[in-house]
Amino acid sequence: MTTSQYLTRYERRLKMVQDEVTSHTGLEDKAARELAVHVLRVLDHIPERVR
Repeated sequence: MTTSQYLTRYERRLKMVQDEVTSHTGLEDKAARELAVHVLRVLDHIPERVR
């Protein structure tokens, strides 16, 4: 039996950033996730017309 897990758009974005940080640095998963949270927080506060 397979169970599916629902991920929000934020969680999918967070995982994508975390994977990129992990693959390009020597950071462990926990540290990469913490950095990814900060990165997404900053990106989410940039006005749309500037992005």
